[in-house]
Amino acid sequence: MDQTLRRDADQIISASIKAVLPDEAVQRALKKFRPNGGKTLLVAAGKAAWQMAHAAVKALGHVDGGVVVTKYDHVKGEIPGVDCYEAGHPVPDENSFSATAKALDLVNGLTEKDTVLFLLSGGGSALFERPLIPGGELQDVTKQMLACGADIVEMNTIRKRLSGVKGGRFAQACAPARVFSVVLSDILGDPLDMIASGPAYPDTSTCEQARAIVEKYGLRLSGQALALLDVETPKELDNVTTQITGSVRELCAAAANACAELGYEPVLLTDQLDCEAREAGRFLADILRTHAHDGKSLAFLAGGETVVHLTGKGLGGRNQELALAAAPGIAGIPGAAVFSVGSDGTDGPTDAAGGYADGETLAGLGEKGLDVFSVLADNDAYHALQAVGGLVITGPTGTNVNDVAVALLKADG
Repeated sequence: MDQTLRRDADQIISASIKAVLPDEAVQRALKKFRPNGGKTLLVAAGKAAWQMAHAAVKALGHVDGGVVVTKYDHVKGEIPGVDCYEAGHPVPDENSFSATAKALDLVNGLTEKDTVLFLLSGGGSALFERPLIPGGELQDVTKQMLACGADIVEMNTIRKRLSGVKGGRFAQACAPARVFSVVLSDILGDPLDMIASGPAYPDTSTCEQARAIVEKYGLRLSGQALALLDVETPKELDNVTTQITGSVRELCAAAANACAELGYEPVLLTDQLDCEAREAGRFLADILRTHAHDGKSLAFLAGGETVVHLTGKGLGGRNQELALAAAPGIAGIPGAAVFSVGSDGTDGPTDAAGGYADGETLAGLGEKGLDVFSVLADNDAYHALQAVGGLVITGPTGTNVNDVAVALLKADG
């Protein structure tokens, strides 16, 4: 492994994530928050829920009650006046259902003078859930969609119709109270009805689109679930104000600034990356090969969210698979590296945020008896990268604004 490149990568990752932590963003959004004179209640859902709630209570001084539901190991302490719960992601579990029930109890019976501060971040689709079908079937449907490569918009179109809180239904449950929603976006283009499946935003998807997705991927749904696909979601909500705070664009800008400070010339390729992870990795490797003899230190950035089609039974995530897929293309190129990380600090069902590969990675895998193409076919990027020191581990970050991948090329001297 090229230790100089790895140090640069770690510095870029650290600076990028630090720049999109939600504390300042939440406080900025709350400058427009005006309670209505009654109770002020807080509900936060998503991977960044604890961090957002902590920042909000610090800014407001106090709330009259609250519920946080976030991913396991993401609660970092007590928040005054707020009950914090941890639950399953990316597949909802019984803790998701029970914590959401607590939130619904909290907002039940409110008046028009009351205000619900709703803090939403990515991951909320699994964490914030009241299923309208048996929990076991909802988990199975989620697993089917993850395995077939459905994108986040397609997944959320289905999940909204099987849920009592998604697709604007949570805002309906709060009425007549006002809902002030602060959203940390994890979906390209910031579609408010799709982020965490839009619990407090009118739904733009249709029953026809939901049926088409089921047919496209051959999803197996019960008769009860299929009937729910034909129940239309709320198309208007008159008790909600929404503020977006933070997105993948800011993550890419922060990464570009960090690259520039280290002497690289940053080039933003896209903040709308949405292809297969291994295709993205190969593409970034192709770019580095094109510029390998330019004699300049360059950094090519791509923000977004790739997908993985599961063909094996290994362990990994989309960012790890992207980095590993780049290894053959950059093998032997001095000063070349590709790394990709999830801003939330977790990539797939692993403890890694992402992966790193450079010109020496392929040879290192060979010395360990590992064939990169066999590893990718088994979706086992985690163990392969672990064997050559290529895992990126940050721990939970408290934010969630998609992923960023960077292809570095460091000039000699």
